[in-house]
Amino acid sequence: MDRQKQGILPQSYFNRPTLVVARSLVGKYLIRENGKGTIAGKIIEVEAYIGAEDKACHASKGRTARTEVLFGPPGMAYVYLIYGMYDMLNVVTERLEVPAAVLVRAIEVDGRLIDGPGKLCRALEIDRSLHRLDLTQGQSLWFEDRGSRVSRKQVGTFPRIGVDYAGAWAKKPWRFRLIQGA
Repeated sequence: MDRQKQGILPQSYFNRPTLVVARSLVGKYLIRENGKGTIAGKIIEVEAYIGAEDKACHASKGRTARTEVLFGPPGMAYVYLIYGMYDMLNVVTERLEVPAAVLVRAIEVDGRLIDGPGKLCRALEIDRSLHRLDLTQGQSLWFEDRGSRVSRKQVGTFPRIGVDYAGAWAKKPWRFRLIQGA
């Protein structure tokens, strides 16, 4: 399979600064092949989490069995459970040993907005069985560039959601969302 022709985002795409990756993922596609078919969702919203100093990033609590995947390599899936009920999909970014990731918050599938990372994972049947999956291989779950361009003015920046415990770090404008009609 010729991954470049199919537009599958390679490891080098994720091996860049997290804020660059996060902003550039808006307008790309998240593809899920679950054995019953393929679902393609246009990425509408993401959030960036960068390094041990970022109090909203799981790596701020140190390197643990749970957070080990954040330390690399880039392009790996970090899927975790919150509130004991919602799976969340992140893609690891940056170079090895820099713990960072981008959370996928919202996609659009066939004109239907799936808004919220837990809803997104339920709709695409993404769970912890996909944790540590290499998202650059085009198997089960991956990201694609389908050629549509999103200008900077079409991407709004906002504070992150649900991380008030992180103090000033929660207010970082590290959430990126496609602005419809911009």
